[in-house]
Amino acid sequence: MKKLFTLIALLACFLGAKADWVTDYTIDYSKQADFPFYVMGYAPSIVDGFLVDAPTTQKLWRGNESDYPGDAECSGTVTINGTEFHVQETGENQWRQYFIADGIPTEIDGAYKVTALVKASKAVTINVNMGWNWSGGTVGASVAIPQSDDFVEVEWEYSGIGGTSCNLVAQPGTTDAIITWKSLKVEHNAKASRPTTWQQWLTNDGNSIIPGVEHTNKYMGDAEFGAWPEWALAKEDGVNINWRGNRTGEICAWALTKGKNNDSGKFNGNDLDGRARPYPADIVVDPDDATNHVFVVNAEQNGLVVDGDTDASSYKWANQFWIQSPQGWKAGTKVKIKFRYKASVACSVATQIHKENPSDYLFWNAVGSINFTTQWQEFEKDYDFNSDSANGWSLAFNLNDDDTNGQQPITFYFDDLSWETMVLDEGYFVAGANPDEGLEYDLDNAIEFTPDEDGVLVATVGEKGAYVNQIMISTVRGNDAQFKSNTLKPNGSIVNDPDTWLDYAPASIAKLTLPGTGIWKVYIDLEYESMAFEMLEGVVKEPIDVVTNTTANVVHGQARVDLQDDKNAQTGAITVREEADDPNGENVGGEGHTGQTWDNQFFIVANRALVKGEVTVLKFKYKASKEAKTTTQCHVAPGEYKHWGAIGDVTFTTEWQNFEQEFTVPNEADGMKSIAFNMAEIKEACDYEITDVQWYLKDTSLEEGKTWENLINADGDLNFYVKEGAGTAPYVVSGINGVINDAIIGSDVIYNLSGQRVSKDYKGIVIKNGKKVIQK
Repeated sequence: MKKLFTLIALLACFLGAKADWVTDYTIDYSKQADFPFYVMGYAPSIVDGFLVDAPTTQKLWRGNESDYPGDAECSGTVTINGTEFHVQETGENQWRQYFIADGIPTEIDGAYKVTALVKASKAVTINVNMGWNWSGGTVGASVAIPQSDDFVEVEWEYSGIGGTSCNLVAQPGTTDAIITWKSLKVEHNAKASRPTTWQQWLTNDGNSIIPGVEHTNKYMGDAEFGAWPEWALAKEDGVNINWRGNRTGEICAWALTKGKNNDSGKFNGNDLDGRARPYPADIVVDPDDATNHVFVVNAEQNGLVVDGDTDASSYKWANQFWIQSPQGWKAGTKVKIKFRYKASVACSVATQIHKENPSDYLFWNAVGSINFTTQWQEFEKDYDFNSDSANGWSLAFNLNDDDTNGQQPITFYFDDLSWETMVLDEGYFVAGANPDEGLEYDLDNAIEFTPDEDGVLVATVGEKGAYVNQIMISTVRGNDAQFKSNTLKPNGSIVNDPDTWLDYAPASIAKLTLPGTGIWKVYIDLEYESMAFEMLEGVVKEPIDVVTNTTANVVHGQARVDLQDDKNAQTGAITVREEADDPNGENVGGEGHTGQTWDNQFFIVANRALVKGEVTVLKFKYKASKEAKTTTQCHVAPGEYKHWGAIGDVTFTTEWQNFEQEFTVPNEADGMKSIAFNMAEIKEACDYEITDVQWYLKDTSLEEGKTWENLINADGDLNFYVKEGAGTAPYVVSGINGVINDAIIGSDVIYNLSGQRVSKDYKGIVIKNGKKVIQK
């Protein structure tokens, strides 16, 4: 009995406290007057308090009717949640995708359960992606919705989340089923964790309390002592000299007022042309308290009122305010932002994340829009830096964000600025897990590395009764998300040999698979930035058989067509140059043409992200309907380009051939998951076939046909994606679109999220150079 108790106690310590389901997000669609999310070419309707997705022959797009790239005429407009969309009747059932949730607070590497009340006119299985950025950061789930006249509860799950604010995108495709959503909630199975301790990096007199930073009023979050030090206000040719120098990170409160602190020259890659530039915000007596001082932006030259400026893109950012941080922050870092605020006129202000220099834009969204009133309010909110806002330094307020701000003078007041950070243990720490036995990571109690007699850092992870076969190594401890965001990853495959050293580098959520289950000793050499591994006790992993996936993958490659920028004066349609006009393609297209070698693609997708230096073997059988060369690239998710070099060129013939090549993951492709075949190297339409695929880790010490790990499944089509035609998105071979990231597009051409070509003046989220970006 004693031994049993000891084992139970050991497992309890290893696993941590009992987990409970915690609700992170809920939405009741009956509370929405209209579709509440960003529209991607299609929007369900709110009918009788339900979100109704029905087959449609309509496409929706933003912008002017003359910008639409097609022959069909605009059949009218529709306003959705305050935004006007033009409508095109296509005459055929359109492929559909739409948000069903947005702004879900998540943790790095978290696991989540979604429960929806939903019904369908016929049984249907759809893809629902959980995403966290516009650069392909998604995980997918296949969701089966039964036919029912009443709402039923449908559940599905996600794991391996890579962001801290997520959305859910339903992709019914072209199904003719009517899907009706009533409500939805998102939960995670949370365990008790160490309470968070926050450290304020500004004291009331403006001094920094960050260790190692000199206390000389370089940072100021409270304006109470009445004035900036002389160095902060120094000018040259009438312009503050600090805003674009090395001391920008030393000033907490920056401001920009149109017509003040005008500069010239060039900075951040932009011509300044005598425009206003940031300066230390003015400090005045609090209008409501003569004993207090506050920061102020006197936006008396706001936009249209003074100079008749009708260019919305210029006046939106003509007046700004920044709460500056002393450093940039890694993805996954959580900060707490606090301040007091008021304005002379009630209005709404958008926020952004900027880089080290104020006005050097980084990310379009921060803590959302803030509603100012004429009374003092207190603001407090946690902000999680993600892959889009990583290395951001400051919170920027766009004081001319809406028409109310942009067309009248407004005075903005700020006080008690605070940018707090988590207090974490710093050093080197390791935690272990054994997914096969259900042993989870206990990151709060991660083991700290200590130096041996040679100065090498050493730590032992795993115990009798709690063997591990997976570890995470991090430079911080005290918060799970922070731990996972600051992990280290070796370059190459781990082996059980203390004399085999692998270079390492920072990498988020790096879970290291060990070549065996047991007690492991880990070595870190800081001087050479390398690590080694040694099993002290346990069972070494046995090699497994190489598997062959016999899925018959067919890509019906469409003819590559070039589009010209010229539009028909009567119809507004973009002219299509036929292949017959120039069969060699030498003069086809003109500026902005979209005929690209990646208009048709095939992707082989690994079951996990690969590490630079890992050696793999790829084999398959292949042929095509005509002779055709394909080039290959490294991608993360299909369509998320990573590196130009993969397995080189593959030449297809009309006869079956066998392909076999050793492929070492390039340094530039660290984190890749997919090998992409560009199947529009020839301009003609062509059918390509690939089957009998093997992709596995190579180890020359193993006998033929054996490996430590197969990178694809033995059967099924989830490892294979295709893209057929320019402007389309990659989709699973079975036909269900599996990724949000749309097609990679030529550098001079812009597409909306429906794959429709739009003009350079189009506003909103667009696809440019294969990436989703906000175009203002």
